Amino acid sequence: MAPVPGAIFIFAAAARGTGRERVATMGRFRTWTAGSVVAAALLALAGQATAQETKAEEKPKTLLEEITWFGYVENSGVFNLRGDATRGTNELRLYDVDRGYTFNMAELSVKKDPSDRYPFGFGLVITGGEDVQFNHAIGIFRDANDAPTDTEKFDLQEAYLSYKVPVGTGLTLKGGKFVTLLGSEVIESPNNLNFSRSLLFTFAIPLTHVGLLGTYAVTDALSVTAGPILGWDVATDRNGAPSGTGQIAYTPLKDLATSLNFIVGPEKVGANTNLRWVIDLVANYTAIPKTTLGFNLDYGQERDGAPDGGDASWWGLAGYAAYDWTDKLRTAVRLEYFEDADGVRTGSGSRVGVWEATATLQYKIWKGLVGRLEYRHDQADEPVFQAATRKSQDTVTLALYYLFF
Repeated sequence: MAPVPGAIFIFAAAARGTGRERVATMGRFRTWTAGSVVAAALLALAGQATAQETKAEEKPKTLLEEITWFGYVENSGVFNLRGDATRGTNELRLYDVDRGYTFNMAELSVKKDPSDRYPFGFGLVITGGEDVQFNHAIGIFRDANDAPTDTEKFDLQEAYLSYKVPVGTGLTLKGGKFVTLLGSEVIESPNNLNFSRSLLFTFAIPLTHVGLLGTYAVTDALSVTAGPILGWDVATDRNGAPSGTGQIAYTPLKDLATSLNFIVGPEKVGANTNLRWVIDLVANYTAIPKTTLGFNLDYGQERDGAPDGGDASWWGLAGYAAYDWTDKLRTAVRLEYFEDADGVRTGSGSRVGVWEATATLQYKIWKGLVGRLEYRHDQADEPVFQAATRKSQDTVTLALYYLFF
């Protein structure tokens, strides 16, 4: 080990001084040298420990460690405050359409994403319950003429294979049945800030697709996904022409995730020129401690899809805010507006604009058991509630779900 400058200085001073000074100086030299050796040894040990820690952190996962499991069950009771004594329907809702008790969902999911060590992947999601009747793709547990409530209370929500092709940073291919790229909310209730689904989730976008997707990471912050699909919520070819979907995902900041999603293609039976397309923008911001902020914007159009023969269009936006008061207690609100310019998406038959406000109180009761209390107000500019006699609707929901994984 080369002597440090301080040791050289002391050694030089010892050479120039008197005998007694040389003895004292040499003593300081020995002390300095011993301290330097000890310090160097400690630094070497620290460096070795750091290297070992880094090596341990970089240890690749085993095949079993790359497989992820997810499962839950959910029940709810929804109460409409308009005062009817009989059990009826909550209009413009998806899963909470019926008032009263509902066994919503039981789900078991097993997935593996492709990695450099194990480039193959897969996904299998099996669901059951009342909610799944609204998730069926035509051709799987549902025919084109079946109403949702006439279908099986069982669904194969996702079933796909994937593989990472060693091209550049890696091109990941996925083929089979999978959930859509569009939207801020997802089918799984525990992964949403609110219990009830938004108007955008219900009317503006599809839920699942059958097809092929390719994803490529351009940089650590930017990835691109695109591929052909059969269309909106179908597992059979309806018109001999495929649709296409894609996503540009960009994370400009650590706590800001954005994605621009799209779908385009003919969706009418036997007609391949009436293009339907949707542009979907999603952003989530989590830099503020204990706070989650979200935004979703959709605009869609279908050529010759309006009742008068013109182009049908729809658009909407939703904002989300949630705050974690403790590890167990969270509050979340959603404000949203959706406009169906031609009444095609909502089934009203004419233009209608609807806004809604939802407030959700969530509490982790025990381990995976979570309770939710939710109030929601829907307000339309045309009578679309209670058999088209009212412009508003208010509901209160108590929901419980239990996470197994």
